[in-house]
Amino acid sequence: MGQYKEPEHTWEHQHAVLRIPAILVLINILRREFSPSHLQGRTGTTANYMIQTSADGVLPHWNQSSDGRLNEQAGPHLKSTKALVTGGGGYFGYNLGCALTKLGITVVLFDIQKPKWEVPNGAIYFQGDVRDCKAVFQACGGVDCVFHAASYGMSGLDQLQKKEQIESINVNGTKVVIDVCKQRNIPRLIYTSTVNVVFGGNPIEEGDEETVPYFPLEKQVNHYSRTKAMADQMILAADGTPLKGGDKLHTCVLRPPGIYGPEEQKHLPRVLMNIQRGLFNFKFGNPKAQMNWVHVGNLVQAHLLAAEALTPEKGYIASGQAYYIHDGENVIFSEWITPLFEKLGYSRPWIRIPAFLVYIAATVTECLHLALKPVFSFTPFLTRNEVWNIAVTHTFRIDKACNQLGYCPKKFALADSVDHYLQTRPKCQDHHKFLKIWLVLGTCLCLIFFVLLS
Repeated sequence: MGQYKEPEHTWEHQHAVLRIPAILVLINILRREFSPSHLQGRTGTTANYMIQTSADGVLPHWNQSSDGRLNEQAGPHLKSTKALVTGGGGYFGYNLGCALTKLGITVVLFDIQKPKWEVPNGAIYFQGDVRDCKAVFQACGGVDCVFHAASYGMSGLDQLQKKEQIESINVNGTKVVIDVCKQRNIPRLIYTSTVNVVFGGNPIEEGDEETVPYFPLEKQVNHYSRTKAMADQMILAADGTPLKGGDKLHTCVLRPPGIYGPEEQKHLPRVLMNIQRGLFNFKFGNPKAQMNWVHVGNLVQAHLLAAEALTPEKGYIASGQAYYIHDGENVIFSEWITPLFEKLGYSRPWIRIPAFLVYIAATVTECLHLALKPVFSFTPFLTRNEVWNIAVTHTFRIDKACNQLGYCPKKFALADSVDHYLQTRPKCQDHHKFLKIWLVLGTCLCLIFFVLLS
């Protein structure tokens, strides 16, 4: 059974070990930032690849197994003729849309931005804002299943945007989708949630859907997690709502951790950039802290199965249910990203510093971001929420998804995604060296100030 524990943010016992590790990591950061190879751009074959387009329609890459062979397993029977994917212009939404078209389903990729990849045969791109009821209503013509994957504020710079903007998309947008399903007599709605609806720095070991409660909204340190929890509850509460045509709305939510895979643009590029800057050349927090990740292919599989489980043929088994979805294994972050260090030619982290110091650094950079935003914007190396995601154990069971949905995660290797990213990433360009240097210096001075105060 899942174990919910209150955060144990006790910093006093770490007081005596703060100064030396902190100074070491500051020296390491300065060494990286002012080294000639960093200022001039790293040389080597991987840095010289130009970005490749996907106009040949080969995407998605996740439908290949770890040994490179195409996955020939038949897909689930969704009993659908037309589906809509909100957030269809994003990484996951687009891959989900591709999988749906391969099942012979007509797909509407609904998003405010067009996908960077070629829209596959059997799909159409509909430009619209999820908060615009008229646009969503128009896009849902003839649709019998909606996958609501649109969201905002997940990580990095997006996480620090205004509260109102994040809430309007994640909460108000979800309300619009629910209302349109009622008006259009759409019987199935699957929501892409997140494990952060129950995690906020609190240790969770093998948590399950029945025993781990929502993390208190007022204690969440970021608007994304808070608003996703609100939307999660809205979707589940909408289950069983009568539709105009006499049917009922059947809903479920899937709660994945961080997503990875070929061409993923949020997690992997940020981690790689911070490694190159020397900001991940240290460890922090509990050295045995574990977490989960999910490959985009496994997450797509779970969504297809969830849609099937909302049909009468499956007895509506997923109706009103929440499911944790991941690759089926617990990992230690510093070990899991080892392929990145190896492919880049960097040594694995060896300096260990208290999580408290990193949390302070994240707080300082968030404050710097807000203060300097009128002049120029930068992406913090870590946010406070991301610190806890790395430093505190939060693992979940997927038994419920396996038993009720028939979910069976396939084995994927991060190294494959790393190879693909290094071969297709754009050539590194740095047009703001002067500002970056001063930003690093300012951050270091703030860190030194806090260390001395301790």
